[in-house]
Amino acid sequence: MFYVYVLKSEKNDDLYVGYTEDLRQRLKTHNQGKVKSTRGLRHWTLAYYEGYKNKLDATRREKQLKQHKPKLDLREQIRFSLSNDL
Repeated sequence: MFYVYVLKSEKNDDLYVGYTEDLRQRLKTHNQGKVKSTRGLRHWTLAYYEGYKNKLDATRREKQLKQHKPKLDLREQIRFSLSNDL
């Protein structure tokens, strides 16, 4: 299974979109500072994910979500999940 995921930075509420086969390990890797593009905004929490059987489907969705408009749409779709007011 391949996962497209969205992480939220607890430092500044920024979102990061990626894909992986092992969601738990990938989140751990981000929070350990082993990912260059996210190490400065640690600590990350998982805000959203989608599962795909095919890697190509997952990478296409990741690229789509990294574009400005789809990312804004996703932020609106999961706005309550992104809220710190639980």
